[in-house]
Amino acid sequence: MHTHLQHTLCRYALCLLACRKKAFVYSGLQQMKGGVRVKYRTKAVVMDRDAIERALTRIAHEVLEANKGAANIALVGIVTRGVDVAARLAQRIKEIEGTDVPVGSLDISFYRDDVGERLNPEVHRTDIPFVVEGQDIVLCDDVLYTGRTIRAAMDAIMDYGRPATVQLAVLVDRGHRELPIRADYVGKNVPTSGRERVKVLLDEYDGASEAQILEAVEEDE
Repeated sequence: MHTHLQHTLCRYALCLLACRKKAFVYSGLQQMKGGVRVKYRTKAVVMDRDAIERALTRIAHEVLEANKGAANIALVGIVTRGVDVAARLAQRIKEIEGTDVPVGSLDISFYRDDVGERLNPEVHRTDIPFVVEGQDIVLCDDVLYTGRTIRAAMDAIMDYGRPATVQLAVLVDRGHRELPIRADYVGKNVPTSGRERVKVLLDEYDGASEAQILEAVEEDE
């Protein structure tokens, strides 16, 4: 059996066991919230369509400069919106350098450190149509927050081989890191509070392109 498939099946089995053990906790947590639900409303738009396009163009130039061209680059988008960030960067690199760089997508559902707390993890397809070994891998995502998603992505990509380097490109860095992880390429740094969220909309999923800061609003049910 393929090594990666073995790892995936093992992680899936561990996830199911953890979910069964922890399922009883959820009803208690819901009761402890005291009937208060949290909604989010748009506080500010920090990047419009043009700002996102300019940021992607700049990041593409920075990636090419840092890697001395596109010869050894491969882009890997983290599902879901990171996939489109990667695709857009690949298009920019082709326009600048005239080179088609390999592009893949990575689902990290079973690599998350909270997988045992998620009763129904949303699983997507991973597609890495190139050899990872020896490549300069640029992980792509929309928002960088605690760093835990990126840690999971690094674990996942290592199951496919040993890259020469692993780099990170994000559209928005909102701070509040919990792990020693930083982005190599950032579209925009956006300071936020713990009660706020950052949402990136992309045409491919949302029919619009912008980055928003959302603020929490508590409402009694």
